[in-house]
Amino acid sequence: MSTHVELSIGELQDLAAFAEELADVAGQAILPYFRKPIDVDNKLGAAGFDPVTEADRRAEQAIRRRIEERFPDHGVLGEEFGATPGRSPLTWVLDPIDGTRAFMCGMAQWGTLIALNDGDRPILGVLDQPYMQERWIGYGGKAHLRTCDGLSPIRTRNCAALKDAILTTTSPSGYFTDSEKAAFFDLAGHARLTRYGGDCYAYGLLALGMIDLTVEAALKPWDIQALIPIVEGAGGRITTWDGKDASQGGRVVAAGDAHLHAAVVDRLRSA
Repeated sequence: MSTHVELSIGELQDLAAFAEELADVAGQAILPYFRKPIDVDNKLGAAGFDPVTEADRRAEQAIRRRIEERFPDHGVLGEEFGATPGRSPLTWVLDPIDGTRAFMCGMAQWGTLIALNDGDRPILGVLDQPYMQERWIGYGGKAHLRTCDGLSPIRTRNCAALKDAILTTTSPSGYFTDSEKAAFFDLAGHARLTRYGGDCYAYGLLALGMIDLTVEAALKPWDIQALIPIVEGAGGRITTWDGKDASQGGRVVAAGDAHLHAAVVDRLRSA
């Protein structure tokens, strides 16, 4: 049985405020590189293309320094620098730039993902888009969006039928196996509208009630953990394709409407 920490709502609020501080620190590290000439390294070499930039590295380093200063007992799991176990079950799960491909192209569909895992599952999530000054925060069964106009509660929208749904995925080919691709295009053939691109930003739009369904595969824990409290706090559902916990990544389906989610899981379960 996993060991986890029970936190009060007051403790969660304090940790959420700290997570926003981490997002500020990351944004300060990232924005000087956005839409500027920047070197891009390939983490996969000849095996494929998985880009990383100095902005990714500097942002994660800045977040890690702040966590070490404030909560030295906490663990950290980050995309760029791996796992640093802590003495506490509480672990921060970081993706400094989710959507590096968009970032290197000058597109704004990327974000910094910051999650706090209690030793069992993510209980706090922040999605920050510093260029657009948009920040999603989810914890305690609620989700909010912070913009220049302040902090507002957000909700997903009702959309029970696939035929009425707006469907997204980051790439229709880059992250799916052949069988997964066939399953996705079967969904797309029945959806009202399908859009590509977005990475983490698509989940933010789902939580805002702008889109209805996001289907992905080959995700890592740092790609998804921050998004789970946001989507769920906004009233949505997010699981693996077979309806299980999505916090370790892999095949993930998120929907704003529980009925739509159930119908899509029924279609994807055997893919």
